[in-house]
Amino acid sequence: MTETIAPPPLSASPLTDDRIARRNAVLLSISQAIYGSSAFVMIATGGLVGYELASDKGLATLPISAYVVGTACATFPASLYMRRVGRKWGFITGALFGFASGAMAVAAILMHSFALLVLALFVGGAYQAFAQFYRFAAADRASAGFMPKAVSWVMVGGIAGAFIGPAVVISAKDIIPGGVFAGCYAATMALTLLAMGFLWFIDIPRDNPDDHKKPARPLAVIARQPRLIIAVACGMLSYAMMNLVMTAAPLAMVGDGHSVDDAAFAIQWHVLGMFVPSFFTGALIARFGKEAIISVGMILLAGCGIVALMGVELYNYMGALVLLGLGWNFGFIGATTMVTKCYHAGEKAKVQGLNDFLVFSTVAVASLSSGKMLHVAGWQTINMVLFPLVLLALALVAWLRLAGHHERVRPVR
Repeated sequence: MTETIAPPPLSASPLTDDRIARRNAVLLSISQAIYGSSAFVMIATGGLVGYELASDKGLATLPISAYVVGTACATFPASLYMRRVGRKWGFITGALFGFASGAMAVAAILMHSFALLVLALFVGGAYQAFAQFYRFAAADRASAGFMPKAVSWVMVGGIAGAFIGPAVVISAKDIIPGGVFAGCYAATMALTLLAMGFLWFIDIPRDNPDDHKKPARPLAVIARQPRLIIAVACGMLSYAMMNLVMTAAPLAMVGDGHSVDDAAFAIQWHVLGMFVPSFFTGALIARFGKEAIISVGMILLAGCGIVALMGVELYNYMGALVLLGLGWNFGFIGATTMVTKCYHAGEKAKVQGLNDFLVFSTVAVASLSSGKMLHVAGWQTINMVLFPLVLLALALVAWLRLAGHHERVRPVR
């Protein structure tokens, strides 16, 4: 038995045009690469800079947590703002937040102000909030058949970010005298200006007026769909598990005697694990279904915990972080694609906003917990937390199938 979803997919819009959708996906993929480079700088250095500036070392990862909290706070307003002004101007606004964040972070490091650093990354979270909609925007003009691939194409942009980000950290960390890593944040300012140039050329019109003539269901009604509930829950769990481990990893590595360059290298491989599968994740979703891909993602996240618990050598960290990235990719893209099938085109702003608000609120809790957990209980405890969360996600997906709410997969010929 399969669930019949009442609203038509976004591809039902007369604005569907896969030629334009491909062009948008390429531009958004480049923008994703630039955003990903800036995000890499904050993730790889936020805890290390925080450790230098914070009087309470247990708060070292608070700047990264502020980044996630800023994202959670901005997701819903960003979605509603883009409904009013359109995707292009919304994304350019997001890049402006990224520019301001970089400038504030440079000032914080030079002034040795932990509070200003926390505020800087909080503002940077708004850039991430807007950038998280790149994947949804890629689907705006795509047909049902191209939609999963469009989402994956955007995520592929993260691969370039995995190379640009570490290069920025390693090459720019000492270029500003008196402020280690200040040069990295100055580089993110230049990157955001470059992103604006590419975002200017995306072709995504404002919502089709005809979409809003259709009666929009109350958000409470939309949110009661079992498939939407499970999709959002799996997105929350996959992203929270990834962030919990990733946030603590650089500090844990340095604490276990590895260098900052080693930590940047390991995070680079983690980011590659996050985005390289995007070349084929969309095709796998089309072939095997969203539920199967989400389940594989959860198993890979459990594999991360197993490898991390086997030792603290560089290869343990790298292997665990690669599996962490792979698991996130399958789990999160699978969940994202499932979400896009649960609403009318005219309902997308509030549903996408609710989805990302819930995802990043959960990620914020994970990030806030990560530093303290590492400081008090250690690296192994962080990785042990993955196992019950993986079991919960797998149980939710299994329930979806057993209850008959799963999506029937058409055989590929």
